Amino acid sequence: MQNIEEHWLEPSKLSNNLLGPDQISSWRTQGYALVDGLIPSALIAQAEDDALAFFPKPQTPEAKHFETFGSGQKFVFPSRSRAVNELTMCSELLAAVSALLGEAVGDIRLSQADLWPKYGDGAVADRDDWTEQRIHCDYPNHTLLHPPQWDSPEAVEVIIYLSDSEECGGATAVVPREGPDDPAYAWPIFNMPGVQDRPYINSRVEAEGYLEKAHPDIAAFRATNLYARERAAHFRRGSVLFYRHDTWHRGRPVNDGACRIVQNLTFKKAGSEWLNVLHPGWCWSMYSKHQIMERWVAQASIEQRALLGFPMPGHNYWSAETVAAVEGRYAAFGIDMSPYRNALDG
Repeated sequence: MQNIEEHWLEPSKLSNNLLGPDQISSWRTQGYALVDGLIPSALIAQAEDDALAFFPKPQTPEAKHFETFGSGQKFVFPSRSRAVNELTMCSELLAAVSALLGEAVGDIRLSQADLWPKYGDGAVADRDDWTEQRIHCDYPNHTLLHPPQWDSPEAVEVIIYLSDSEECGGATAVVPREGPDDPAYAWPIFNMPGVQDRPYINSRVEAEGYLEKAHPDIAAFRATNLYARERAAHFRRGSVLFYRHDTWHRGRPVNDGACRIVQNLTFKKAGSEWLNVLHPGWCWSMYSKHQIMERWVAQASIEQRALLGFPMPGHNYWSAETVAAVEGRYAAFGIDMSPYRNALDG
């Protein structure tokens, strides 16, 4: 097996916080784009500070027992961290997703937003979790269907790194697609645990051991076409990895005594109702006594509201009565419904 640390993916630089043609082409043809300079550094720093103030410190009993497959709902949108909420909805990120999908921001929906820690503990082979993941595609736990054929992507997955790979390890490995005849990306994509009648197994050691015994042809495919070709994202604080539901990738171990923190996001095209929201639902948070969601809805931009399914001005949901009703619901928080009301006159 090659040492993929000799095969880094280096972030490409952006100008004016915008994806260029090369980054867009990389995502659409190879399945990923790794970039630096997209997110304001001050926002990255504040989100990291908020995360470090909450998550257990490495090498503590709390860290050893912390469920690292998510934040325990602490940082699911909308969270009590303003910086993490702003990171989820920042204009630079939304413009990038819009460019990748070829859709207006108002025609994009958010379906995942959470901040995850990942700890190094030196016991990779003995843990049935995501310390060292098996290589996989993400679509089985996002959609009831199968991703459409390659040239018609319907979602963008995003990892925003709040840590530095030189300090913590844990680089995400991806398998770049090499054109329409690439055997790794033969369609449909089934050669992994958790698909068809094969059990879900997250640990690389256990997954590949199971496949070698039960499905040696699939194990051989994965060894030759996936693990032998994976490349590691050489991320820094603020680096952003854009990938897809049909991109082969995996998480690699974090250094002993370290913690890697990332923001995980998914955006999809509006109307793709078969792509599920991974969390309990945005409106569920309105049971919070802090009224974070109500305040966010009132102060958000039209496009930001649309990311959660709030109809755009001109949508057939809106009438004089519904505009007034929604205005009444959020009036105490300062919502401005004039764009929705003015669109009725058109």
